[in-house]
Amino acid sequence: MPEDLLDMVFARPKEAVAAAGAWLATSPPPYRASIAHQVLGIYHRDFGDSAEAFRHLKLALRYARRSRSVDREADVLATLGVAHVKAGRTRLGLRLLDEAAAKASGKTAAHVLFRRGGALRILGRHGEALADLRAAVPILRAAGDTIWTARALTLRALIGLALGAMRQADADFRAAEELWATTDQEHDIAVAVQNRGLAAYRFGDLPAALGHLDEAARRFAALGTPMPDLSLYRCGVLLAAGLARDALAEADEAIARLEGRVGQATHRAELLLIAARAALAADDPGTAIVRAGQAARLFARQKRDWWRAHARLVLLQARFAAGMVSGRLVADAAAVAERLAAMRSPESVRAHLLAGRTALALGRRARAERHLAEAARGRLRGPAMARAEGWLAEALRAHAAGDARRVLHACRRGLDLLDEHRLTLGAAEPRALAAAQGAELAALAQRVCLETGRPSRDLLAWSERWRATALAVPPVSPPEDQELRSELTAFREITGRLEEARSSGAPVAALAREQRRLERAIRARTLRVPGAKGVGTRRFDVGELLGALGPHTLVEIVSVAGRLHVLVCAAGRVQRFAAGTLADAVTEVEHARSLLHRFAFGGRADHRMAVLEATAARLEEILLGPAARLLGDGPIVIVPPGRLHGVPWTLLPALRDAAVSVCPSATSWLAARAAAPPPHRDVVLVAGPGLRTEAAELPGLADLYAVRGPTATDPGIRARVLRDDGARAGRVLEAIDGAWLAHIAAHGEFRADSPLFSSLRMADGPLTVHDFERLRRAPYRIVLPSCDSGRLAPVGADELLGLAAALFPLGTAGLAACLVPVNDEAVVPLMLALHERLLAGVTLAEAMRDARHAVAGDPLHRATGWAFTVMGAV
Repeated sequence: MPEDLLDMVFARPKEAVAAAGAWLATSPPPYRASIAHQVLGIYHRDFGDSAEAFRHLKLALRYARRSRSVDREADVLATLGVAHVKAGRTRLGLRLLDEAAAKASGKTAAHVLFRRGGALRILGRHGEALADLRAAVPILRAAGDTIWTARALTLRALIGLALGAMRQADADFRAAEELWATTDQEHDIAVAVQNRGLAAYRFGDLPAALGHLDEAARRFAALGTPMPDLSLYRCGVLLAAGLARDALAEADEAIARLEGRVGQATHRAELLLIAARAALAADDPGTAIVRAGQAARLFARQKRDWWRAHARLVLLQARFAAGMVSGRLVADAAAVAERLAAMRSPESVRAHLLAGRTALALGRRARAERHLAEAARGRLRGPAMARAEGWLAEALRAHAAGDARRVLHACRRGLDLLDEHRLTLGAAEPRALAAAQGAELAALAQRVCLETGRPSRDLLAWSERWRATALAVPPVSPPEDQELRSELTAFREITGRLEEARSSGAPVAALAREQRRLERAIRARTLRVPGAKGVGTRRFDVGELLGALGPHTLVEIVSVAGRLHVLVCAAGRVQRFAAGTLADAVTEVEHARSLLHRFAFGGRADHRMAVLEATAARLEEILLGPAARLLGDGPIVIVPPGRLHGVPWTLLPALRDAAVSVCPSATSWLAARAAAPPPHRDVVLVAGPGLRTEAAELPGLADLYAVRGPTATDPGIRARVLRDDGARAGRVLEAIDGAWLAHIAAHGEFRADSPLFSSLRMADGPLTVHDFERLRRAPYRIVLPSCDSGRLAPVGADELLGLAAALFPLGTAGLAACLVPVNDEAVVPLMLALHERLLAGVTLAEAMRDARHAVAGDPLHRATGWAFTVMGAV
């Protein structure tokens, strides 16, 4: 039948276009000509040139009228009406759709109602859209129209998601998928895969959502049918995973692709809105204000009140984030909340939360209470992250009322929900970034502890509640994933070729593009890894910590509202001391790191040492305050905020004679302390290429460990040296997997823009964090003497990403690494002394202390020792 060609446009689009062109070449009668032009119009409307779409649809309407078929005319009118709505010409589009509905009968009437329902959904008029679909579905089912029934169910599911009717949406999606499975509608089936991603996103399963969306993208690419909706959905998922900058970049790219394309005004407005949300989440309120304002104006011109209200909400949230707090903002947020509630949008909770927070900031307690009470109702329904926002509203209400107990209860419940969300994520990066969602809850609980004079133990417990929690759950990146292994190998190869091309002056543009493509592919694959079912976060217990410390003193530094508080845990008690500000600490740390860096390059060491000593004294006062006098020279564990993990701690006078180790959290120290050593004492010594000293310490280390070889009664130590071509990434990973000790002397690169691509350079290219995450078990102890190997990126809420952070969840109990570039020659005696002490059976922190003392004869060697840090517990 001629009408079959209309179904083909979403089954095999290119074949449909070719068939339509072939029909028109034969000068067909008006009825067939109308269908052919309509097919071409639909194709260009959704996948091509919108100007061309309108040309074909107008011809389709002309031929439909010549055919004297009322249903044919109504069908084309409906298609043309949808095109006008998508182009932002709302009134004209709806008028044509209404005219089509008045003309059509039977199955064609159901098709028209479906199309009008789709247009009304675009406009956010969900109630009217549902009415059209309720009328259309029974007609389509009675007619046995499988394809259009599946489309109608899919559309109804999308509306259900927008209204928060999750169960009904899920049922409709499942029913539609069963129908699609009986057809060959390849584009519609790809849309169904895309919608599975959207549903998974709304149900909180973000890895599954990304997997479905990536699969849909592959299908659309094979069909040659680009889908702006796909970018919208991906942005939403990336935002929910905490990857705000990725979401903003994706939205901007999608907007750029639409530039110059007529008839894509609705998609452009929606992309501007998601870009505004991403900019707001990325702490860029200025950009959010611009994008949200643009989106709101476009929605207003398109008569899309639902969307305009949501854009207004983001605009007001961005103004609040930019500090533009006023009574007008309270009134505007309240008005948007009422509007969204009338539209049955779940976002009304966020609007009430905004109004309540703004009123609180202005001291308007009564008005704040009204709005926060409305927002707090959101804690009772919806996905975990939405309910957590409801608990934040409840916590703010309780804080305003002076009810500390209620505040802490609300904060605990909200953080529990965010734990639930975070554990659905398998990859380290989104787990770490998702912690930012709980930062305000944790900070509010800390603030209440200080305000109400609660015991220091309580402040410690709340500081641990949301600190470095991403490291408490083992990553689940599957080491057997052959495609990931192939992509990492290709990334290594292309990076090596790129470095060679740069050094020789050869063209690098194509190689750089391929490197970026592989980075994106590897990252996308790891983001799809699901969380480990049944794995929970280890709950922190202050009593357990104090009982486990023994001779250790644990110093946890907490930042509350920019002020540093030092919690000293020792001898069965927790004491609190006030110190300096976080801002002053960050400034002084950068100064100290810069001075240590300069020691690596000669010059007047005596003058620089005097400056460094003065800096160390200032830094100690800011970081430790009066607590410095209590520390003594016993083993000390430092637990700093995320932004202070780059501190050269042993530079501080109070810590120079101590065995100092650093941990992301007290919980991670307990876990590292409990890690069992491997049954065999395998030592792996690795030398990467291009080192100035050519890893001069390795022969001495090999001799040192050879002396301790196996005997008949003692398995001893089995040492293995990998260097030159033997130090290839695959061989190194195989050798260090489960080793007792690994010493890897190799150039390090810290990637602040993408910490999981931080790397060590092997003979065949970079060994990245992604590679280390494929280990079954990381080395029990690891020494990384290369520059920047110990650097970590603070993200989320006191979370860390980088090479060192990747190793602890995989079983590493102790790690020694370099914080700043150092003099390569000065590292050699320090490393030899360190390993001699390790063989004597002391901990890594004690070995580093003794090694520093052993080489402290001149300023260069002293500074080199201060540039190293020990992380972990053994």
